[in-house]
Amino acid sequence: MPNPTQSDHQTRPLYTSEERARRDATVWTLVQGVLAPVQFLVFLVSVVLVVRYLQTGQGETAATFSVVLKTLLLYTIMITGCIWEKVVFGRYLFAASFFWEDVFSMLVLALHTAYLVALYTGSLSVREQMLLALAAYAAYAINATQFILKLRAARLQSTQQNSQQVAA
Repeated sequence: MPNPTQSDHQTRPLYTSEERARRDATVWTLVQGVLAPVQFLVFLVSVVLVVRYLQTGQGETAATFSVVLKTLLLYTIMITGCIWEKVVFGRYLFAASFFWEDVFSMLVLALHTAYLVALYTGSLSVREQMLLALAAYAAYAINATQFILKLRAARLQSTQQNSQQVAA
């Protein structure tokens, strides 16, 4: 398993030209581009529903449904993301360019899965389940920020490479 260091990050571009070509050619890039904002929208609605339940005790069914839907979307984006990573980088997970994002994604998955287990088994009260969902959502928000920053870095790298090619 790769262990990217700071010096690796500074010397290795986010995408090699071959990886960029594979990224741009695969349908999985579009799939990720569609699923990510859909999942984020469901996340936003669900946060409102969960907080509403915690504050008022109302809307348990809607809040529960929204967390389950968000979790199913998370599983979908993780599976399709693994396929994307395999096509682009030759690994299903933990490619050097997305190593730390993938590591944190495992925590996000674990928390969302813990919510489903608690829901199914009734091992936590509804209030505790909703608090667990909020913990999962906090981890998701951090992970989404990691990916947004990585996409921004990729755009900047692409712009910089294009400028260097024009200047040459």
